[in-house]
Amino acid sequence: MTEVVRSAVGLRSERGPVLGSIMLSTALVALDSTIIATAVPSIVADLGGFSQFPWLFSIYLLTQAVTVPLYGKFADQFGRKPVMLFGIAVFLLGSVLCGAAWSMPILIAARAIQGIGAGAVQPISMTMLGDLYTLEERARVQGYVTSIWGGASLIGPALGGLFSEYIDWRWIFFINLPVGALAVVLLVRKFTEEQVRPGKPKIDYAGSSLLTAGLALVLLGLLEGGVAWAWNSVPSVLIFVAGAGLLVAFAFVERKAAEPVLPLWVFTSRTLVGGNLMALIVGAMMMGLSSYLPTFVEGVIGTGALVAGFALAAMTIGWPIAATMSGHLYIRIGLRNTALFGAVFVVAGAILVAMLTPNAAVWQAAGAAFVLGVGLGLSSSPSMIAVQSSVGWERRGVATGTNMFSRSLGSAVGVAVFGAIANATLADRFANPPADLAGRLPSSVDATAAILGTRDTSPTAVFVRSSLFDATHHVFLTLIGIALLSVVALLLMPSRSAAEAAAATEQPVQSRASK
Repeated sequence: MTEVVRSAVGLRSERGPVLGSIMLSTALVALDSTIIATAVPSIVADLGGFSQFPWLFSIYLLTQAVTVPLYGKFADQFGRKPVMLFGIAVFLLGSVLCGAAWSMPILIAARAIQGIGAGAVQPISMTMLGDLYTLEERARVQGYVTSIWGGASLIGPALGGLFSEYIDWRWIFFINLPVGALAVVLLVRKFTEEQVRPGKPKIDYAGSSLLTAGLALVLLGLLEGGVAWAWNSVPSVLIFVAGAGLLVAFAFVERKAAEPVLPLWVFTSRTLVGGNLMALIVGAMMMGLSSYLPTFVEGVIGTGALVAGFALAAMTIGWPIAATMSGHLYIRIGLRNTALFGAVFVVAGAILVAMLTPNAAVWQAAGAAFVLGVGLGLSSSPSMIAVQSSVGWERRGVATGTNMFSRSLGSAVGVAVFGAIANATLADRFANPPADLAGRLPSSVDATAAILGTRDTSPTAVFVRSSLFDATHHVFLTLIGIALLSVVALLLMPSRSAAEAAAATEQPVQSRASK
């Protein structure tokens, strides 16, 4: 295994510019998750392939999620900097190919390449923050980076519409080049934190292949189940069985591998298991609120998309504020206790969201989102810091990569579960309408989009709006159950003394980092 040496000379990184590079790189990945949404009509009009456009989203999420554990391991073998630069380079290559695409299949393939690059940026960014910042500082800087994801959910669709309507949809991807170039320059010139001694690393090719293929099939089944095919259909069953079989084979291979890509020790530590379960829950909660709160505000309350975005923005305001506060709090009461305190707000926020009625005001929706954001900020940052602090530098890449993969997996599962709940509710309501509306309802649940942002008072619109309220309400009730699971996940983690003892082992290294 390549030996990564941390010397006094190699620890002179200028943290401000490096943090700027990390935030720019994260902004690229976050924006490309959302910016394409409002550009789909322009893309389809230019390239065709309307039935294939959902893959523009699915393939990006799929390739990003399955590569996260691989990059975490490579970061421990080769160092953070080369892996981060490789990820940015692949992402920018995918951006160029997306902008130059001449058909929908080519654009889908280019989005897959983008996702492969994005899979490196997210976990390595958090790993670098763990290397450069002390235990007291990490919550604040992680709050900065995390807030970028919330901002992207608001800015991304607006930028996508702006480029596609007034310039050209291809610039959605070309704009990544100057931003990515600046991130690379800052990283190359300012991040000198590590030196890698030449050596011949042992790469677990068999494990990497089995993990990638198995996770790809499972996530494919979760993303497309109930959409491209029924959950109980033959394709769905075969995909899940094949994926599970490959993951079982992966577990056997990892037990004998000299340098396993995902060591089984990540499943034996209470801190890692609890922290990763919390990351899974955070991913699902974010997806549920980000997807369905704007839909509720637009479709049930009847506001425009901009106002609905402001309601969701309350979560992105509460998150970084709470993450920053958690840095002061867990020094006094410990990492797990701080996260549990945040879980109280997560549960309270989920309950407030579920209590929203068709007559609710926008400020009430925003207030519920703010409380939930505070809870996620207070719980997610300490749980990730506990994960990073429970291992040494040489294992931090794997630990952080596994945690970020858990969040990606939670998002993917959230897409499937919440979508299935909402669609099943709408389908049931449309199949059993009042007698006076029989034969006058939309033929597809997709037609509910026609009432978004309107105050149509026709009988059909009123019924559709009522059905949409039921669908989103069922999703919000599910959020309460998931929020309660966060308490269970955090209780799996060790007490304050255990976490602090683990964190204390890294202080000599952290104290040598340039302030």
